[in-house]
Amino acid sequence: MRLVWQLVAVAAVAFIGGQGAAAVEDNAALSLIVGALTAVLSVLVYRWVVRRTEHRPVTELARDGAGSATGRGALLGAALFGAIIVNLALLGDYDVHGVGSVGGAVGLIGFMAAAAATEELLFRGVLLRLVEERFGTWIALTSTGLLFGLMHLFNPDATVWGALAIAIEAGGMLGAAYVATRSLWLPIGLHFGWNFAESGLFSTEVSGNDTRQGLLDATMSGSKLLTGGEFGPEAGLYAVVFGLLTTIVFLRLARRRGHLVPSRRKAGRVDATATLSR
Repeated sequence: MRLVWQLVAVAAVAFIGGQGAAAVEDNAALSLIVGALTAVLSVLVYRWVVRRTEHRPVTELARDGAGSATGRGALLGAALFGAIIVNLALLGDYDVHGVGSVGGAVGLIGFMAAAAATEELLFRGVLLRLVEERFGTWIALTSTGLLFGLMHLFNPDATVWGALAIAIEAGGMLGAAYVATRSLWLPIGLHFGWNFAESGLFSTEVSGNDTRQGLLDATMSGSKLLTGGEFGPEAGLYAVVFGLLTTIVFLRLARRRGHLVPSRRKAGRVDATATLSR
């Protein structure tokens, strides 16, 4: 029941915020304000509903170090997507024609902040965390990553490959970031930095959504295998490779910190072996 309440609470904020963002999408300042308010409200609602349903401190959204963790995540996300664009540009598949829209980029800050916060709270804060408690880290990462990818099948120009790519590069990477830190701030920042760089800086499609109104007036061409075609760079091999490598780094860090949770069955076998050896 706690899973339902937590999902409903955060999803309600995401829906209301999404409706508000759609109503003011042509106004950059209002888009920034509505998006930022949606992100903040979703965090407050998550804290409240988790306290009410689980009766514990919400350590995954601890205030100490929240700003620095979110900032590091945003820088990492922007750097990763920037590396993708650099590789495409070196191949001649990404061309800059001039300056794009400053106002559009400002509005996208709010939109992407709201998307990053609500999606991370739903998928990593609620789903991954609660599935992990019952089935362990590996099943939680795999199942919620796949679900995150499948959700993108409803996007414009979606393909099965695009959804699988999102599952691998984003579902895996963002889930591993949470497991490594046991904090939602880093994956929220990572999600925001990646998406804002994708749209607000480099003006490419975001998972099939045409939000190309960023700081650069640019176009992509060339092999769909690398550029992702109409779905955008997230369906390209560069995104999958960079996302997968980052996932591996986070998981190695999680293992070193002792943050990987075994499945109940495996934990039971370990406990039984320990009992017999006494």
